[in-house]
Amino acid sequence: MKINPSVFAALAPLLLLAACKKDHNAGPAAPPEVLVITAAAKDVPVYREWVGTLDGSENAQIRARVVGYLLKRDYQEGGTVKKGDVLFEIDARPFEAAYAEAKSQLVQGKAVQLATQSDADRNKELFARKVISEQEFTNKTQQNEANIAKVQALQATVEEAQLNVQFCQVISPVNGIAGNAMAQVGDLVGQGTNAVLTTVSTVDPIKMLFPISEQEYLESAEKIEQALAKPFEQREELFEVILANGEIFEHKGRLLSLDRQVNQATGTILATALLDNPNGLLRPGQFARARIKAMDLPAAIVVPQRAVAELQGTYQVGVVGADNKAEIRTVTVGPRFGSEWAIASGLKPGEKVVVEGYQKLRAGAPVIPKPWTPPAPAAKTEATKPADAPPKTEAK
Repeated sequence: MKINPSVFAALAPLLLLAACKKDHNAGPAAPPEVLVITAAAKDVPVYREWVGTLDGSENAQIRARVVGYLLKRDYQEGGTVKKGDVLFEIDARPFEAAYAEAKSQLVQGKAVQLATQSDADRNKELFARKVISEQEFTNKTQQNEANIAKVQALQATVEEAQLNVQFCQVISPVNGIAGNAMAQVGDLVGQGTNAVLTTVSTVDPIKMLFPISEQEYLESAEKIEQALAKPFEQREELFEVILANGEIFEHKGRLLSLDRQVNQATGTILATALLDNPNGLLRPGQFARARIKAMDLPAAIVVPQRAVAELQGTYQVGVVGADNKAEIRTVTVGPRFGSEWAIASGLKPGEKVVVEGYQKLRAGAPVIPKPWTPPAPAAKTEATKPADAPPKTEAK
């Protein structure tokens, strides 16, 4: 439907008047709502943290001790193996043949030596009766001693050949997790690039290696020496391990060792802690944070970290007074822990601090404070459930 322009021009002043009247009756806007929490005083643990890496407590490079062709791989790559388990099998036929030949030569050598021994014994009697000369007696005796030495050498050759046969079965020297195979069936191993067949790492216990600064070392040198002077089993479990997903590992570590020198490039010393890892969750090469509680900060004012705003190197919080009017206050912050932040100065216990809605605040302007509730921990999804969790069934 088309509107006549002359009619619209006549109605426009009336529409404008109605709009102005409506705005006049709307009144001032309501104060904004903000979520607040009451600042509390409590003892705060102060931690020191270092970024480190995990490594096996034992890392055994598995090498072929004889040169031969690989016939079989007897372990599952990435699987758990025990000390003495056969990992690889090398073609033993050439070594078995060499072993049989060595035994045969030993038998022949023993037979020859028995003959010369009998001859030497007989010549000893003849020499005693002055039947043969001293030179003849000496020659027979020395010939027998040479054959005795030859038998001993042949015995050593037999033992070496027997060891070579045993070395055709490449075994694990430690308990741990076996890595990927570096050689395939059919490869000539025991030399060149195939010298290392795989690596077995003991992951229970597992090492945590982390660099500490020279200053931190000097501050704690006396305590470190006292800890290292005790037998390892008597050292206190001080080190927590924070994983990449933010979770704290269930087992704590003991200080194992401190490197002998400072790294001149970084100015740090490498420290090593050892911790239990019974389920094999931790693997060599993982990055993690080592944490130790340095002290407790008594009666510190604590607020959620999200309540603190940083502006050009200063820290501010929003405070709601007894008259529900907002105040922007500059504070001095202390250490962080978890999702909370200790406030060194600028706040008092019992004051209402804005956690959400800080951007709505205007100094001296009224607000409507409502209590803030911390979010509940996120529930584990199917993908993050442990592998041994029972399968989820649906009701029919």
